[in-house]
Amino acid sequence: MSGPPHKELKSRLADHPFFQGMSGELVDLLVRNATEQSFTTGDLLIREGEPANEFLLITNGKVALEVVAPDRPRLTIQTIGPGEVLGWSWITAPYRWRLDARALKPTKAIALEAPMLREALETRPSDGYQFLLKLLPVIGQRLENTRMQLLDIHGV
Repeated sequence: MSGPPHKELKSRLADHPFFQGMSGELVDLLVRNATEQSFTTGDLLIREGEPANEFLLITNGKVALEVVAPDRPRLTIQTIGPGEVLGWSWITAPYRWRLDARALKPTKAIALEAPMLREALETRPSDGYQFLLKLLPVIGQRLENTRMQLLDIHGV
């Protein structure tokens, strides 16, 4: 990837709230394998059980994070939009998505290749630590939203 499109993608990646304050060297490394993805309303961005091969930074649109259980309707545990991130199942084995994510309206995202991202974070411990400090509150919020949905369903 080179030329203006590469420069524009690098700028969008560096400007995404998740990457603000992270090292420019990490952004330079990650943008090499970054791609932009577009989804139409109703498209699945990720599907539970499938390989978790990427980390998605939402730049436009709206996405429902859904849990699917047999004999029950889909349960939306959270909706996310521009400036938020999708996916942390790629961090640890078995690298499988643990929920579905569905576009509620046309959505755009920057996708970072998970194997390359894991390697970058492992070989650059300081960047890896900063990355995890940004990701842990996201994980915590998702777990709290799931907890609240379960309490609501079971009337506890």
